Amino acid sequence: MAVTHDRAPRWSRLLQLLAERGRLSVAEVCGELGVSEATVRRDFNELAAQQLATRTHGGVLATSVAYDLPARYKSASQDGAKQEIAGAAADLVEPGTVVGLNGGTTTSAVARRLASRPEITASGLRPGVTVVTNALNIATEMVLRPSVRCIGLGGVARSESYEQTGPIAIAGMSQLWLDLLVIGVDGLTAGTGATCRHDDEASINAAMVSRATRVVVVTTGDKIRRTTFARICEAAAIDTLITDPTAPPAALAALRDAGVQVTVVGGEGQ
Repeated sequence: MAVTHDRAPRWSRLLQLLAERGRLSVAEVCGELGVSEATVRRDFNELAAQQLATRTHGGVLATSVAYDLPARYKSASQDGAKQEIAGAAADLVEPGTVVGLNGGTTTSAVARRLASRPEITASGLRPGVTVVTNALNIATEMVLRPSVRCIGLGGVARSESYEQTGPIAIAGMSQLWLDLLVIGVDGLTAGTGATCRHDDEASINAAMVSRATRVVVVTTGDKIRRTTFARICEAAAIDTLITDPTAPPAALAALRDAGVQVTVVGGEGQ
């Protein structure tokens, strides 16, 4: 059953609360939203019918996939380190250029900062920037921005990350060139290069790297000196790393020795 127009704001808040807390009681939602117990019970039953939640005695329980990811993306918007990294990456983009973005909380923050930059929105160019992405959430946001032309790569959507992967995505990428690629990773070292946890994501990310004139990795310091399952590219393919002061200094030195320009933003890391 679809949410009718008059219920949409209430359901939006209800789903947000469920994403943040994992479980809700009837009394809890009545207090938060100022609605009757009968209304909340009806909403809970409809959430369960649509498999958006599991009905429990007196409440609902979030499904693991449907709410863990949105909660992660919401919490990332409050992460100061990721926001500073995103701002530094967005500042590298010149008006009129073609920018690639893979999925992830940091790259999603980059996309938002990029789309709101005065130099892009007031450049007089149409489009102010072209965004190529395999991330459904980024495409959904960017398509609404008048200064942005958004190109989605297609492919099989992964519920764990909003990213589209597989032969369709790779075939689409093979027809395009990127002036700049901003890519998030799960691990980065001088020896093993950039890595992620899933081979299908690594494949489309590698395809994006191969079509980019300049590659910028954006990641928090906890992922530096870490190697995960599947390699995206070697360190030599990366032009710039933007990270925060928590990154291990020795690992950053090794990356510089490998030819990567390292930018540390925030704190004492400038």
